Amino acid sequence: MNNIVLIGFMGCGKTSIGAGLAQRLGFNFCDTDQVIEKDYKRTISNIFAVEGEEYFRKLETATITDFIGKLADTVLSVGGGLPIQSGNAGLLRQLGHVVYLKTSRETIKYRLSGDTARPLLSGGDTDEKIDTLFKLRAPVYEGAAHITVTTDGRMPEDIIDEIIMRIGVKP
Repeated sequence: MNNIVLIGFMGCGKTSIGAGLAQRLGFNFCDTDQVIEKDYKRTISNIFAVEGEEYFRKLETATITDFIGKLADTVLSVGGGLPIQSGNAGLLRQLGHVVYLKTSRETIKYRLSGDTARPLLSGGDTDEKIDTLFKLRAPVYEGAAHITVTTDGRMPEDIIDEIIMRIGVKP
């Protein structure tokens, strides 16, 4: 298992930490949302708006299923809802070391304030939506991960150092 899979709530830093971690290790970096947008030639927001969340979740599962046995030396950042779907946690564990980037609700709310690009937060009370999703997702992330790394109040370099040290991968 030479891949590292980053999971966590939207806004936890999966993409920025993932890109930095990949660079430090000399690995490839891959983001499932970017892969889906490229493969389907549409934005995630458009897919949600036209086909709905259930259809999008099927695309996510198909994407990670396709990666099994094909990814090597890759840091993979996955959408916040991907681990929630039945069976996906096991698929992620097949892909590599699963790291949960644990971030507090308060930090998430701060980082996502004014964010209009995330389909699950559009319309209505954003704080309430974050609270509801957070309660549902946090225990699933904990159960899916090999390790949990807390990100609140930490510099990206320190988070990357901890991941490298705890997984035991050599840069």
